[in-house]
Amino acid sequence: MGNITLGGTGKTPAVMALAEEAKKRGINPCILTRGYKGKAHGPCFVSTGNGPLLDEYLAGDEALLMAVKLQGVPIIKGKDRYEAGMFAIQNLGSHFLFILDDGFQHWKLYRDKNILLLDSSRPFGNRRLLPLGTLREPVKEIFRADVILITKAAISNQHFVEDDIIKEIRQYNKEAKIFYAEHNPTKFIKLDNETMSLSWAKGKSFFSFCGIGDPQSFKKTLLSIDILLTGFRAFRDHHRYSEKDIRSITTDASRSGAEWIVTTEKDIMRLKDLSLPGHLVSLGIEFHVDTKFYKEVFKDYK
Repeated sequence: MGNITLGGTGKTPAVMALAEEAKKRGINPCILTRGYKGKAHGPCFVSTGNGPLLDEYLAGDEALLMAVKLQGVPIIKGKDRYEAGMFAIQNLGSHFLFILDDGFQHWKLYRDKNILLLDSSRPFGNRRLLPLGTLREPVKEIFRADVILITKAAISNQHFVEDDIIKEIRQYNKEAKIFYAEHNPTKFIKLDNETMSLSWAKGKSFFSFCGIGDPQSFKKTLLSIDILLTGFRAFRDHHRYSEKDIRSITTDASRSGAEWIVTTEKDIMRLKDLSLPGHLVSLGIEFHVDTKFYKEVFKDYK
């Protein structure tokens, strides 16, 4: 599972949802991830299915988030996914379905299903290749996809996805099954893991910050739940926060008059070792997709 653009397609929630669905179907999933920005070298366990074994510095924020959220799902970090897969077989056995996190460009590894994620609001980035643009590879490479998932799309109103997107996909890939997925806010989470419903935020003021691939998407999500947003700061994707950053964010929030500070669950993974204000919360997101997507992905696995 992967994308052709830099970040922001909602890949991590999709990977977790796919792993959870595999478990429901009696299939043993194992996630192979690069663990971007994580400093641990070589194939290693981020989790054997019972919580994280590495911290964010070693595992990377995405791998750590998966380890925290997923129970019964081994997660292995390794830049070379073949080596990571062999490490899994040697240590866990061969009775696993491997899910490649961010594996669309990992050409040298055979896969049964190649799943491509496209953000509905900017499916082909700015149409320019790195380093001048946000495309990892030419748009025509979508021909390799067996399944295409258009993310951040309203499942109940798929027509909002412009026909031009589908037409362009079909220029290069006439066979792939196309599905729609959305990422919905579900709750707020305090630092002690206490959760509050979205209605809890009504009438409260928030200052927001994040360091993710698509910060404007996070801002849009916050505004969609009708909170009072007094300010917003965007950092670079996977930004490694410092105490100075936290002091600056807290100061900006205070000056804006915000009662609370809110960020993403992924950002929280990079904040765990810092001195954090008690009024900091994260926004929980759930991935929703047409059930036909799972039927297509798992149809060859009984």
